[in-house]
Amino acid sequence: MGEENPFHCCATCTHFRVEKAPGGVTYRCSRLTYETRPDYRFQCWTPTERVKRLMETRQQPSDSE
Repeated sequence: MGEENPFHCCATCTHFRVEKAPGGVTYRCSRLTYETRPDYRFQCWTPTERVKRLMETRQQPSDSE
């Protein structure tokens, strides 16, 4: 099925929100509008700019050999 992306999870998505309330912390997807978890994965994933840069850096071949 192809290589799995280790960065792909809700916590690295632009739509991931942390909501703090007196009863505790909840995680919500602002796009899907429902509660989620940081480690969940959905096909609508849109990585943050920081994660995009990190993925690009990790894909480049090393020049130290």
